[in-house]
Amino acid sequence: MPLLNGLDSEQEILIELAKMILVSVRTAPKSKGLDSIQTAIVTGQEKDKIAEKMRSYAQKKGDNWYRDAKNIEDSAVVVLIGVEGIPIDLLNCGLCGFNTCEELLEKRKNTGDPKPCCAFKLMDLGIALGSGAKTAAIHNIDCRIMYRPGKAAKELGYLNNVDIVIAIPLSATGKSIYFDR
Repeated sequence: MPLLNGLDSEQEILIELAKMILVSVRTAPKSKGLDSIQTAIVTGQEKDKIAEKMRSYAQKKGDNWYRDAKNIEDSAVVVLIGVEGIPIDLLNCGLCGFNTCEELLEKRKNTGDPKPCCAFKLMDLGIALGSGAKTAAIHNIDCRIMYRPGKAAKELGYLNNVDIVIAIPLSATGKSIYFDR
């Protein structure tokens, strides 16, 4: 049997784990059983473009953008999870801040980005993110749920037809790169 390099093997398994995270996200409970979650796995140059885009925001938005860009650069894989915020017609609950789902839809037509979102879609996104992070934790993979790389990925067009993208970068090193930031 040939000798397998440990570091190479660890990086390979992160891609496989990212695929398992996508399954956890897909099978997470959704409001009314309707799935509007989109996902992607980003590695290599596309991942580095996210870090570069984040750095472009740093002068306007602060040093945390640099810090998080370094985390993305140092991560082996980034899982992107997004949702479109169109109401799921839950009888005009008002949780989004509008009286009716129709009001929310009208405001979405007349608004730039970011658009207002159905509260239930945002809850679906949160549950999906929790399921994804849980899968990483079960397999002892370091991760962190991050909005900054999600914003950069959305602007780069990595997920289409979604209003919000959140990232879960993954790493397997001797010490979590997401801990002492």
